[in-house]
Amino acid sequence: MSGIIGKKIGMTTVFNAEGQSIACTLVQAGPCVVTQVKTVDVDGYDAIQLGYGEAKEKNTTKPLIGHFKKASTTPKRKVVEFKDFSADLALGQNLVIGDILTVGDFVNVVGTSKGKGFQGVVKRHGFSGVGGQTHGQHNRLRHPGSIGACSFPSRVFKGMKMAGRTGGRRVKTQHLEVLKVYVEQNLLVVSGSIAGARNSFVIVEKY
Repeated sequence: MSGIIGKKIGMTTVFNAEGQSIACTLVQAGPCVVTQVKTVDVDGYDAIQLGYGEAKEKNTTKPLIGHFKKASTTPKRKVVEFKDFSADLALGQNLVIGDILTVGDFVNVVGTSKGKGFQGVVKRHGFSGVGGQTHGQHNRLRHPGSIGACSFPSRVFKGMKMAGRTGGRRVKTQHLEVLKVYVEQNLLVVSGSIAGARNSFVIVEKY
């Protein structure tokens, strides 16, 4: 299996053999349930669908309730497909972190970054603002300044860095080392930081 669904718990530090402090993230990975086995004959491609996190039945649509009943499991909050998987996985099978990762492995972690709403160019792109309070610039300290050219090209190019909605996007953090695995608690400790708020869903992919 190439990955598993989890939840970001928070950040902490661990010490290596040289006594150096390493920032790391704690992830509760699994247990996950195989909710669908896709094949080329039926679906056009091979994939395994995993479900994670308990959801209330009253908040789940009837088609999804029937979908989960086929796998003999309760409704799940998060469903993700993985195309790189072991061929011996069966519908309704449970997967735990110990079946996929061990200490020393490297992973890519996908999460949704924290949403910060509509922000200006200073916070969104790190602009410095127009400048000091001289020559009549007393009210433009955090403004973007000029955004276009003159009579040529007489327009603003697409992709110009301007104010806008910040955060709330899918972010993949690559090549993080697995420092510790607690199989009994379904906990995973990876080096570095990952995108997302506490208790947000993440996808851990084996590197």
